[in-house]
Amino acid sequence: MSILSVNAGSSSLKFALYPIQGQAIGEAEVTGNIEGLEPSGEPCISFAAKGQAKTVTEVAVLPDQDVFDAALSALDMLLMSHFSHMQVQAVAHRVVHGGQFFKASVRVTPEVLAQLATLNALAPLHQPHNLAGVRAFAASFPDVPQVACFDTAFHRTLSPLETTFAIDRQLTAQGVRRYGFHGLSYQYVSQTLQGVSPRSSGRTLMAHLGNGASLCATRAQESCATTMGFSALDGLMMGTRSGALDPGVLLYLMEQGWTHDAIQKLLYKQSGLLGVSGESADMRTLRASCSETAKFATDLFAHRVVREAGALTACLGGLDVLAFTGGIGEHDAVLRQNVAQALAYLGVSVDAAANQAAKGDAVCAIHTAGSAVEVWVVPTDEGRVAAQNALALL
Repeated sequence: MSILSVNAGSSSLKFALYPIQGQAIGEAEVTGNIEGLEPSGEPCISFAAKGQAKTVTEVAVLPDQDVFDAALSALDMLLMSHFSHMQVQAVAHRVVHGGQFFKASVRVTPEVLAQLATLNALAPLHQPHNLAGVRAFAASFPDVPQVACFDTAFHRTLSPLETTFAIDRQLTAQGVRRYGFHGLSYQYVSQTLQGVSPRSSGRTLMAHLGNGASLCATRAQESCATTMGFSALDGLMMGTRSGALDPGVLLYLMEQGWTHDAIQKLLYKQSGLLGVSGESADMRTLRASCSETAKFATDLFAHRVVREAGALTACLGGLDVLAFTGGIGEHDAVLRQNVAQALAYLGVSVDAAANQAAKGDAVCAIHTAGSAVEVWVVPTDEGRVAAQNALALL
């Protein structure tokens, strides 16, 4: 028995198959990615079973066949031919936004899909594609329950002081408020920290740093402050997203004749590391670059993390544990060192050798023996959390 976790994007789909072990979820038996799902794309599946090398398989698309449908048929055949002993009991979908409707995972019905579609404008790069994935899997796997697992759900414990904007209260009543995101990742990191650090039940700051980036402050493993808000644009600088921005900038752009679509493209796809550097949204590429703009972009990214960390630790009243996760957080030792040095006033001290040795393939403590704050690198596994949530629901 198993649960299939999926994360559908605009042109790709990540998947992982997790065994059900009693009331728990085991480590993934297979993980993979389907790319080329854009219209007229040429899809291929790359996957790796536990402990084995990656295999890449092209997907045959019949004339007049939808690319997504062809890919899911190929995935079904892959699971049947290689993992038939792991009968899929549910498909757990990462869905970015649950809005005010859903504070926990839910089994998908047509009514649920209709409610979630009303939130598309709040996460235009993610929500429509997440829901398209749900619909496609429901059609391809008609007898298997589809479960939506929300990135916003972890932040259901935020207080009104954290969620309320200083705007007309009628807009607040309509749902214009802060929600927070990256919740599946934070749930996983929080659970993992519980197993290695008793202090993580205290004042913990988790940094999910990647193409999307945010911070989350917790007490007793409950979210009490986070940097993302109404949409996934707020807070930290990201790969191509701006992060926090003076609303006056948007008014100015509108006065200059910028359209909604042009502003949306700027904020979501032409800002962040890419916009500031003018070179790339990939931190690895910028680290390897010799240009002044690349260095400034990486410095600004770190500065924004430090600046927002100061705000969240003020809300916590100090700091006991700091954890890095996400593609950049798990793999960029330079960033971790720079952030730790800037937070030394809180008692953060990182062991340089341990930090360099942390490659994102295992949970690692990187603080010095005398550090007042524990510092951890925790590789995230959002798919496993989604599978756990689906199992608990079903």
